[in-house]
Amino acid sequence: MDTRRLTPQDRFIGGIDNIIKTLTLSPRASRSIPEAAGAVALEEADRSRSARLMRVNHAGEVAAQALYQGQALTARDPRVKSALLAAAAEEIDHLAWCEQRLRELKGNRSLLNPLWYAGSLILGAMAGALGDKASLSFIAETEKQVEAHLREHLERLSPRDLRSRAILTQMRHDEMQHGAKAAAMGGKPLPFPITWAMRAISRLMTRGSFWI
Repeated sequence: MDTRRLTPQDRFIGGIDNIIKTLTLSPRASRSIPEAAGAVALEEADRSRSARLMRVNHAGEVAAQALYQGQALTARDPRVKSALLAAAAEEIDHLAWCEQRLRELKGNRSLLNPLWYAGSLILGAMAGALGDKASLSFIAETEKQVEAHLREHLERLSPRDLRSRAILTQMRHDEMQHGAKAAAMGGKPLPFPITWAMRAISRLMTRGSFWI
């Protein structure tokens, strides 16, 4: 097995590769897409709403990839870096599931995805640079907000869209586990001004991706 240490050039090339894969290629999930028994065809109004909501969730998963990659770049503790990369790998499943469902609903990716990716990569790297405890706290709060966001989307989806509901339900379960793991590893509640700013950024991304 190749055990050579990565140089800054290696990490730079790897980062560029991650950007290209996340923004342009169709990701491949390691787990099967959650299935829903009795799924039915949707009326046009329900299909359109589901497509917009799933586009928001797809954009969120693009941002999640960048966030975890940015934090992993600046993580100091190998355990924390390993946990970040493991969570990012699981988030790839979410990205793949959202993209597949988006295609089924005849929807399109958000045109703003490059903006969300760049901003999240910078935020992740900044959080990691503050130290592993700060990074874990940032993850715990992020996943808490994502779980609330997914719960809201489950309420907004048509009761007939069982397939999208199955996907978001599994995603919500995974996000709760990520947040709990980060808290167990040392993540602490963040100050209110930071959590407020995170919610404001999340609302901006949600509204932008819903329409564009």
